Amino acid sequence: MQTLKQPASRRRLQRAPDFTGAELEHFSQVFLRHGLPFALLGAALLLFPGFQSEALRTLAPMLANLPLYLLGGLVVFVGLALYALYVQQSAAQLIWLLYLGALSAWEEWVFRVALPFGFAELGMSWMLAVLLANVTFGAVHYFTLRWRWQWCVGAFVGGLLLSRHLQQHSDLALLIVFHWIGTFINTPKRPGS
Repeated sequence: MQTLKQPASRRRLQRAPDFTGAELEHFSQVFLRHGLPFALLGAALLLFPGFQSEALRTLAPMLANLPLYLLGGLVVFVGLALYALYVQQSAAQLIWLLYLGALSAWEEWVFRVALPFGFAELGMSWMLAVLLANVTFGAVHYFTLRWRWQWCVGAFVGGLLLSRHLQQHSDLALLIVFHWIGTFINTPKRPGS
């Protein structure tokens, strides 16, 4: 059964074409505009010792209970994969699912840990650093993925909730899973499908 492709303005989390007339229709466009920049930024930040210490601090709960976290991650992956295959009936959906997991890891590292830490190191209060990192998180989704502004406000609020959870529990791995599930629910199909 073939489904009709919806125009960009009707798809979830997508605005109409920008002034150039370009839509984000292909995985490669999403990867080049959003995924790759955050992977590079996240990796670059890990080159600095202070950022490495923050990464290890926020991954300590996972490292202390690695078998349990691996099992939990596997359960989440299998559940999302079964749903992805049901929705799309294509093994290519699994690549999209893995991409969303990797993207969630980089985004949580950059926006929940690295940016607030870096802003605080520059002398900002922790609360202001967290607010600025989450404003940046919402704004980035507006410009790189051309989300509607309402969804970007939602990303900002969701980011604040995740930041609060991180502040209370120092568990980056759990935030990555929350982000992964939320991102998949909002974008279960890869671009162009």
